[in-house]
Amino acid sequence: MGFTWHFGAVVLVLALVTLVNCEDPYRFFEWNVTYGDIYPLGVKQRGILINGQFPGPEIYSVTNDNLIINVYNSLPEPFLITWNGVQQRRNSYQDGVYGTTCPIPPGKNFTYTLQMKDQIGSFFYFPSLAFHKAAGGFGAIKILSRPRIPVPFPEPANDYSVLIGDWYNIDHKRLQAVLDYGHRLPSPHGLLINGRGGNDTWFTVEQGKTYRLRISNVGMQNSLNFRIQGHRMKLVEVEGTHTVQTTYDSLDIHVGQSYSVLITADQAPQDYYIVTSTRFTSQVLTSTAVLHYSNSGRQVSGPIPGGPTTQTGWSLSQARSIRTNLTASGPRPNPQGSYHYGLVNVSRTIRLSSSARQVNGKQRYGVNGVSFIPADTPLKLADHFKIDGVFKVGSIPDNPSSKNLHLDTAVMGADFRAFVEIVFENNENILQSWHLDGYYFWVVGMDGGQWTPASRKQYNLIDAVSRHTTQVYPKSWTAVYVALDNVGMWNVRSQFWTRQYLGQQFYLRVYSPVESIRDEYPIPRNAFLCGRAAGRTSR
Repeated sequence: MGFTWHFGAVVLVLALVTLVNCEDPYRFFEWNVTYGDIYPLGVKQRGILINGQFPGPEIYSVTNDNLIINVYNSLPEPFLITWNGVQQRRNSYQDGVYGTTCPIPPGKNFTYTLQMKDQIGSFFYFPSLAFHKAAGGFGAIKILSRPRIPVPFPEPANDYSVLIGDWYNIDHKRLQAVLDYGHRLPSPHGLLINGRGGNDTWFTVEQGKTYRLRISNVGMQNSLNFRIQGHRMKLVEVEGTHTVQTTYDSLDIHVGQSYSVLITADQAPQDYYIVTSTRFTSQVLTSTAVLHYSNSGRQVSGPIPGGPTTQTGWSLSQARSIRTNLTASGPRPNPQGSYHYGLVNVSRTIRLSSSARQVNGKQRYGVNGVSFIPADTPLKLADHFKIDGVFKVGSIPDNPSSKNLHLDTAVMGADFRAFVEIVFENNENILQSWHLDGYYFWVVGMDGGQWTPASRKQYNLIDAVSRHTTQVYPKSWTAVYVALDNVGMWNVRSQFWTRQYLGQQFYLRVYSPVESIRDEYPIPRNAFLCGRAAGRTSR
């Protein structure tokens, strides 16, 4: 299906030139979102395709590039895409979640304008509305360093994106209905590697050369272990941060997270298993792909390499070993380690405790006693137009609540340029994964038991890894530091998608009373206006 650029999109691009450095290049994409037949686990089901592809097209970009992505919605229902890990500097209107952006109506298009401002690394995109994530619509995002910025390893022979995740062979609408009726979902039915299960995905390498794999867990809920038969992996990047280059036999990658590793084709010329398997589950699901040597003399064979299963301590030790490479350059010429986060005074501590309860006879999930329900108007639009009654700042407390779980459109207020400590507390028996849109945070500590102020004594205040999604182990806590330097309305959510859908999320309103375009871009001219914002003008 062909497309033409709309006049509004052209005006948008021209207007944006005044807001960004004119030397930063533009990359244009046209996407058509449709339903189509897919067979990820060998069973025919309805999937979400982008330009006929499952997974969707890979986005290739360079630091500070401006991406103009025209998304045409050919589905019979509203649709949105969010960009997991792209910071959207000063521009939460482009974040692609319902708290910030009106959905794209059926038969309409919306042009996202994203700048990869001061970012490098490995990320992905996915649908954020309804339960579309269970139908596909996801894809990889690569942000490369600018040529004049040194990278702390030689250029690899090739750079592969590897999307792993759990998968249901049930239509996403049926899954959504189960949740809407107040029930829990069964366990996923299998695992995918780049949209396929069971040795259907191949990565070709040449003897003696080194390759980069960018691995993202795009699944619904399960933490996954990743390994390659006969090969070790050197970790070099985590969600935009160059890491200390530690070598691992296998890596735990929790839902919503992304890792970059280097592998060298230094084994006998044959084919080898690439393996991913579930962690912390009673039934272990496994899927494989093939690392194919171009001069291979033998097909993949032998037992599939086993991995860790329920060992929490093993995973915790690995997580603590992942640290920032302080000698590496970041997306800018200055070293990443020049910002000494451990010397900044914390102005506020926020403790977030998850919970699972029945509310009005239906299963719900929440944080600090509040289970999120969407408002009739995107929160960012209500804030911009000063529409009363859509949300209330302070509708979720800073600390865990002893009250029963209740429903509300939870919004927490925060001051622009504050430096805060967030402690994620997990009193449940499952591993959890938490994400903050619009930011990176430093993962300064994690441990079992209950967090107390004395827990700060074990924080890493020197070279903690900076990332956007962190795991919280069962009956444990994870603490992060974050500099709130990005004005906007930002989603804080569980990456366990059932829990997110049933309320385990809220919005952080980072506010500057100056309301200057130095701090935040104006509302896009092409923004859809829905709910109580309908009929108003964007400029």
